[in-house]
Amino acid sequence: MSILLLYNGVIRTLDPRQPVVEALAIRDGRVAAIGSAAEVAAVVGSQHEAIDLRGRTVVPGLCDAHVHITSQGINAQRISLTDVDSIDRALAAIKERSAQLPEGAWLRGWGWDHSLWGGVWPTAAQLDAIVPDKPIALSRKDGHASWVNSLALKLAGIDDNTPDPEGGQIQRDSNGKATGILLETAQELIRRVIPPVSTEERLNALQYAFNEALSYGLTSIHVPPGGEASDGRNTLSDLQILRERGLLSVRNHAHIAGIDLDHALGLGLRSGLGDAWLRIGGLKLFADGTLGSQTADMLAPFEGTDNYGLPTYTVEFLNDTIARAIAGGISIVVHAIGDGANQKVLNAVEAAQAANAAKGLPLPALPSRIEHAQILDPNDIPRFKQLGVIASMQPIHATGDMLVADQFWGARCANAYAWRSLLESGAVLAFGSDAPVESMNPWWGIHAAVTRQSRANSPTGGWYPEQRLSVEEALLAYTVGPAIASGEQHEKGRLSVGMLADLAVLNKDPYNCPPEELHTISSELTIVDGKVAWEHKA
Repeated sequence: MSILLLYNGVIRTLDPRQPVVEALAIRDGRVAAIGSAAEVAAVVGSQHEAIDLRGRTVVPGLCDAHVHITSQGINAQRISLTDVDSIDRALAAIKERSAQLPEGAWLRGWGWDHSLWGGVWPTAAQLDAIVPDKPIALSRKDGHASWVNSLALKLAGIDDNTPDPEGGQIQRDSNGKATGILLETAQELIRRVIPPVSTEERLNALQYAFNEALSYGLTSIHVPPGGEASDGRNTLSDLQILRERGLLSVRNHAHIAGIDLDHALGLGLRSGLGDAWLRIGGLKLFADGTLGSQTADMLAPFEGTDNYGLPTYTVEFLNDTIARAIAGGISIVVHAIGDGANQKVLNAVEAAQAANAAKGLPLPALPSRIEHAQILDPNDIPRFKQLGVIASMQPIHATGDMLVADQFWGARCANAYAWRSLLESGAVLAFGSDAPVESMNPWWGIHAAVTRQSRANSPTGGWYPEQRLSVEEALLAYTVGPAIASGEQHEKGRLSVGMLADLAVLNKDPYNCPPEELHTISSELTIVDGKVAWEHKA
């Protein structure tokens, strides 16, 4: 039996019964006592290890409720074009990186954002001019578009006459020629010819990303399959390998790839299976694209256009898939950005739940979720509470996307990233990052949720400030909300006796920190399962 005592600090438990205490004891991976130093000392006795907090603030371990964790680790080893503000700088970085690669190797990268380049889409011809002899595939920051060169198109067998795949688009110029931009499912045409990442490379990438998570005070993550195989159906297998090797340093809630529904139903797999380190979530589906790529499924066209976006599935397929999953005990986890996509998903969940009730079938053990929910029809906001659907959102998207949102959604932005409206309607918020689309740093997200401003404190007063949250509401969305989403609210999210001993010792108290400085908070010590998992080295 091991006992660890933390004392002489400000311990914010997020438990309304005892919101602030000065000492906390941990026994065998769980909280054994909280209270004053004297109260906790009376419980633990003299045989224990101790950490003097020296006045520092402790919060429950945070959870990133939406992180593509394998991609986060892998992308650290690829060229990043994040925040590169001109096409010329992007091309210079690509050329420099190409010179470092062996002959014939694929040049992989991510993070480009053509909205920073005047909204002009880049082309294969621009890549051909600087790197004609290596295939190039560069993912847009949202992962819903790829920029490739002519050699990559040739290797994939894509030419001007290649038909668009269902749910995707090969972008073409006014003469019908493929430009080098592949949208949504059209990216699979390239991915299938790129040499796959090896298992050990993926495992190393996961551990790299886990360590980054711990440095922020993240002790749990929810892992949706992404668009690439490296972050899709392999992820659950990889996490199991690391579990067997004793190398899971953060707790994982892993969703099932949509293409695996039949396999999951055939096995009788149900949401909620697992333990405190690795648990099965819901079925991840994609109902539409993104704002930046103008492929979000909208009820009205993007401003100044006749473009309603790009639904990924037909309504019939979406309804049938969601109904089959819920009837089989698998909750659903659906990417939906546009108000049209969100409405279709809510309609499908409502119909599936009614069908279960008519057949006398229980609902899945875990609640269903909508990932992103970036813009909503006002009439759909109360439906999250009514249907028990979790609003799994990423506050950093609001401040990262606000200029583009104003451009393409106009006055409709009053119902975009509507955290306050959803919370007041009774919905459960579960916040995350969508890394590597944005930074995995949850304090950047908390800053965005509280201020609705960029980290440069723009715009003054915040963007649609009526949707701001308090510091505690934002923290709850990074702790209790994700725990409810994963069915673990009895074990995680708060610091009270019997709960898992996952916590972060911070460099600043978020409750007393000026709002504009919230993004500068970091963890100095992160404890998982009662053990120090990460410590800042001065």
